[in-house]
Amino acid sequence: MEAEKWGRRIRAFRKLKGYTQESFAKELGVSVSIIGEIERGNRMPTEQLLDKVAQRLNITLEDLAPPEEQKI
Repeated sequence: MEAEKWGRRIRAFRKLKGYTQESFAKELGVSVSIIGEIERGNRMPTEQLLDKVAQRLNITLEDLAPPEEQKI
């Protein structure tokens, strides 16, 4: 369930910034299948990958986090 929430957020921000899965995977240095698995909620992204995702999307990790994961 948690992986699904992260995946949905990553997909939404990726699309908002105009990346395809292929171009985003290349930017991050990972395979397209890894991005697909994360976005479908089949794989939880590592902290290192989350940092890269936030950096490439030019957002903070707090912006990327699902609302229940955000610190108040």
